Amino acid sequence: MTFKEFLKDNIVILDGGMGTLLQSKGLKPGEYPEGWNLSNSREIIDIHKAYFDAGSNVVCTNTFGANILKFSEGELEKIIEAAVENAKTARKESNSPQEKFIALDMGPTGKLLKPMGELDFEDAVKSFAQTVRIGVKCGVDLVIVETMNDSYETKAALLAVKENSDLPVIVTNVYGEDAKLMTGATPEAMVALLEGMGVDALGANCSLGPKQLHSVARLLVENASVPVVMKPNAGLPETENGETYFNVDTAEFAAEVALMLCDGVRVVGGCCGTTPEYIKALSAKVKDITPVAVEKKNHTVVSSYSHTVKFGGKPVLIGERINPTGKKRFKQALVEGDIDYILNEGINQRDKGVHVLDVNVGLPDIDEAQMLQNAVFRLQNVVDLPLQIDTSDALAMEKALRLYNGKAMINSVNGKAESMAAVFPLVKKYGGVVVALTLDENGIPADYEGRVRIAERILSVAAEYGIDKKDIVFDTLAMTVSADNNAAVATLKALNEIRHRLGCHTSLGVSNVSFGLPQRDAVNSVFFALALENGLSAAIMNPYSEDMMKTYYSFNALRGMDENCAEYVSAAQSFSAVASRTLTEAPKQERLYSSELQYAIGNGLKEKASQLTKELLEATDALGIVNSEIIPALNIVGEGFEKKIVYLPQLLMSAEAAKSAFEVIKENTPSGEKGDSKGTFVIATVYGDIHDIGKNIVKLLMENYGYNVIDLGKNVPPEEIVKAVLENDVRLVGLSALMTTTVPAMEETIKLLKEKAPLCKTVVGGAVLTEAYAQKIGADKYAKDAMETVRYAGEVLG
Repeated sequence: MTFKEFLKDNIVILDGGMGTLLQSKGLKPGEYPEGWNLSNSREIIDIHKAYFDAGSNVVCTNTFGANILKFSEGELEKIIEAAVENAKTARKESNSPQEKFIALDMGPTGKLLKPMGELDFEDAVKSFAQTVRIGVKCGVDLVIVETMNDSYETKAALLAVKENSDLPVIVTNVYGEDAKLMTGATPEAMVALLEGMGVDALGANCSLGPKQLHSVARLLVENASVPVVMKPNAGLPETENGETYFNVDTAEFAAEVALMLCDGVRVVGGCCGTTPEYIKALSAKVKDITPVAVEKKNHTVVSSYSHTVKFGGKPVLIGERINPTGKKRFKQALVEGDIDYILNEGINQRDKGVHVLDVNVGLPDIDEAQMLQNAVFRLQNVVDLPLQIDTSDALAMEKALRLYNGKAMINSVNGKAESMAAVFPLVKKYGGVVVALTLDENGIPADYEGRVRIAERILSVAAEYGIDKKDIVFDTLAMTVSADNNAAVATLKALNEIRHRLGCHTSLGVSNVSFGLPQRDAVNSVFFALALENGLSAAIMNPYSEDMMKTYYSFNALRGMDENCAEYVSAAQSFSAVASRTLTEAPKQERLYSSELQYAIGNGLKEKASQLTKELLEATDALGIVNSEIIPALNIVGEGFEKKIVYLPQLLMSAEAAKSAFEVIKENTPSGEKGDSKGTFVIATVYGDIHDIGKNIVKLLMENYGYNVIDLGKNVPPEEIVKAVLENDVRLVGLSALMTTTVPAMEETIKLLKEKAPLCKTVVGGAVLTEAYAQKIGADKYAKDAMETVRYAGEVLG
């Protein structure tokens, strides 16, 4: 029986933790667990066998951190070959009767991807791909990608698996107490991304205990059409006499996970702190539970790195302004490569209330594929709205889809065989909701029946590619009424038929209807209202049009989709005098910032921030710019981050914009006028841990807040940290650890610091830490995120 066959009708039991077991068997601080596949193979075999004997259907190879960024090619191949052989040996030695499978285990690289970090997306794909190819050659049954806290790296890993094997693949992410990934993705957003790319099962692991993950499990089950996986920790870590333990015992763990199974979860196991005893208790509970059937959800959704936009409720507004058609200034920006102009259009439309941004950069004078790729890459890091990739160039479409951090809208495909053959394979590979135009080789039918027939044919061909109708949105093509009196009637009838008889969602480029007519907004807004009443799901429209926005909010209120007319009342307050407002009078997000430079920094506009800083330096001293412009902007974004209304990518892009402003100040100002450093801060990832994402985020923010940061890197021995503190008379040290196995090294470092530098404070952070745990290992402060470290530095260093 294959794993896919077993997954279809059964509850699947995975294994539990590996790192804590290796520690108990003598894994030293700084020693790579993967190396034990070669040096201590019998210990690894015994752990795998213990999990099989306890009832695990799937055992993960000891390859969590096995990648080319950590090992040489020769080392990597030997480690993975040994890891798979160890798991196979354990399977042969185990006499337990259940079905048994071996999964190639892949964890994160430990690096942030560009532009937040240094790792290029394609380099991440290559790293994962090399691991996958070796695992496939060694004969694993499936691949498990786990402990991913960034949606972008998750996509890179899944893409590597899909491009280099035909094995089943499971993906699990790390959700915090706010039920989001570190970089902001909700469970719904991860379902959209992962299902769109064809994952076989998806879920959550690590970070929290089973009780704290119930809400995440429910959201995943409610939205996923594939089996849901849950691998909680054995509660929260604590220490006693230098030993790490977890505060949820086997009975409680099994009982809580069993409740998840009753709620519809289908694949279960354990993460940090769990042992074969936990899996044995869980296996005993599972015997009495009937698997809940996986229900197909017919949700039409697109997503960004942070959230989804679902079709079928309130109409979806797609901002049309990132498009050169009829826009002289926009064309100029494209020719000049002025990305900031495009970013500004995106930010402004977001602030006007659109839900999705259309991105069209097609112009004969430029390399469309490269420009579209650049525009999508930059936009998705300053605006958290889903994007609609709008191009007729298949090469440009694929480049943009590959780099897109989410499930995109794709504009468009049509009824021509050539178009479907070019676009549908991309939709299938990368995921997406594709806009289908009701035209074919014979053009656009004048009657609505002809357009409906084309829609039916598109659905039929899409099904052959494995694309469900929920991922197709039909555009029945608004034609200008000045050329044909019946044009709008045919469009609306086709729209109504497709929405209500075929059961598909619909979209229109509304403004096309009024070409050639005076007072176009009046025609557009009435046509918009008629289309909405006929079942229009989404409109590509101009959010700066007051008439269109009035129609939208009025329709929602009249159709019972606006509780107490609250959104209508709020929108009505900004329906007039928009053009004459200044930044301080502007609505929504703009109102937060008191100057153009603050606005540029707050929105992550690096080039704009540099330009404005240069201009300000002509009349303002450097210290005044730092204290009145840069720091206040960072504070606003930081407060938004702490309130969970700004996400990590936005925080880091703002920090990068601030950095660009600081660079201008450094280049153009004598050193004495820049202002003194607020103090020196040493930061390091502790010995044995190669993950430096959290460390790098803290470093960037601390530097932008005016601190001198000494970054010692990753895998840093305690003695080296103490040496840096003593040599530089440092009063505050930041320590980071992602892995349970490296927390003892953090405790050892803190102990040595207290002995050698008693006046120095320590602030610690990382996925495996809690406030109570930090206190037990002697840390002065536990920071749940980078901004809390900045706040604490202000207390300690001033």
